[in-house]
Amino acid sequence: MQHRHPGADPIDPITVSVIQSSLIAAADEMFAVLNKTAMSPIIYEVLDVGTGITDAQGELVSSGAGIPTFVGVLDKAVKRIIELHGPENIRDGDCFVTNDPYYGGVTHLNDVVIALPVFAQGELVAWTASIAHWNDIGGKTPGSMAVDVTEIFQEGLRLPAVRLFEKGELLRSVFDIITANSRLPDFVQGDLWAQVAASRKAETRIRQLVESYGADAYRAALADLFEEGERRGLAGLAELPEGTYEIDETQDDGAVWHAAITVSKERFIVDLTGNPRQREAPYNTSRDGAVISAQMIFKALTDPTLFANSGSFRALEVRTEPGTIFHATGNAPHGYYFETRIRLYDMLWRCMAKALPERLPAGHFGSICGTVIAGIHPDTGRRFTMVEPQMGGWGATAGRDGLDAMYSASHGETFNCPVEICETRYGIDVGFKRLRESGEGAGLHSGGKGLQTRYRLRAPATLSAGYSRAKQPVWGSNGGGDGGVNGLTVTRPEGSTDRLTFASGVQLKPGDEILIETANGGGWGADPRSRP
Repeated sequence: MQHRHPGADPIDPITVSVIQSSLIAAADEMFAVLNKTAMSPIIYEVLDVGTGITDAQGELVSSGAGIPTFVGVLDKAVKRIIELHGPENIRDGDCFVTNDPYYGGVTHLNDVVIALPVFAQGELVAWTASIAHWNDIGGKTPGSMAVDVTEIFQEGLRLPAVRLFEKGELLRSVFDIITANSRLPDFVQGDLWAQVAASRKAETRIRQLVESYGADAYRAALADLFEEGERRGLAGLAELPEGTYEIDETQDDGAVWHAAITVSKERFIVDLTGNPRQREAPYNTSRDGAVISAQMIFKALTDPTLFANSGSFRALEVRTEPGTIFHATGNAPHGYYFETRIRLYDMLWRCMAKALPERLPAGHFGSICGTVIAGIHPDTGRRFTMVEPQMGGWGATAGRDGLDAMYSASHGETFNCPVEICETRYGIDVGFKRLRESGEGAGLHSGGKGLQTRYRLRAPATLSAGYSRAKQPVWGSNGGGDGGVNGLTVTRPEGSTDRLTFASGVQLKPGDEILIETANGGGWGADPRSRP
């Protein structure tokens, strides 16, 4: 192991660059391992995952592909694990699991974090971590996405940052508890091992780096990385107009949310105090979740090209109030946290778009539109759970029309599950998946098109869904038209229909059809007649 002393030569920039690039490659390799070895289509097709590497203290170093807001979970999860267990009690060969937003899970119980401490030459030098959506973690409804809950206890199995492995020894009892609490035990076990394998692959790469270049060079590369992230963030911040920008926005349930953003040359302050109290319903988010929404906005405005690390957010300050929907406490449920977090992201974006209309697009469809169908495959007799986020229209900009059929902003690098996979794995007929043709989102530049998708059931199943922007339409910018709303309709063979927004435990029968319609993006500019 190399040791530097006062007056020693600095680490050369080429070595620093090689180490930094290798850490990025290691996070990407984690993602590839998880993608290739997971059992659930929500992971290997949709890529509802995130991978990352932190330093020994939990500061984000690098991240792989996947959902951007998931990457923002991993450093916070590692820091909470360290806080709960104490750094002196973390040993080589340990591996931790958490899914609970009060124990470092950040999101909801379906999203499971695996975090592994990396030791090199006897010293803790890093953590490798991943997060992935598991299709079923117990709870009162298949898919673990119930809307009629008042406490987190009803949402499924809570894993409060406990060890999976201790000094390299598998803790069989923890594995048994996990599999016994899922309706899909084989899938849960397969996805769990895929995440463990991903962490172990990156662990090997990091150890090789330290052994090859020495601990001093490794630490110097991390310090340089954090400083570069901070420098780029401050440079981008200096280009923004200084001032305080405020917004009040009415939500589908009638609640009014408020945010204030203060921009100076040194700080970007997001103030979320004074918002509605947390609910006895699964629409809360943790403070960490609110911070992630603010981080996404800050990164998009100041430095959208470089990958994120801990230094990227040193100029960001987020203020929340405990006991509110953006900082839930106690035993509040979090099952549909993602709708609250994406709606918060969209509101902060709208706030800054008022100040920067020439730079920022109009609103997008602004919802995951999560659709969960669970049942028994009509051909194989095997239990399945389909978890399918939907795509919709993005907002127009000052220079072009919006993008068609994209996943929601901050949901990131995910893909739709192919029709063939859906029909094969779930035994559900897909009638069509097509662009939604409507005149909503008109303007000098038009909003991107949403989607229409129709599913037809071949066997009994249970439906859960969470659709926001179902009443309050997508916002246009600079005089552009609104983009419409999201919705889901169940049509029975006898002709009756049910229009749903948030629902769970909905019983479906063979022949029932589900029509999904996602909104267009908002238009930009007031006069569509001046379009080329």
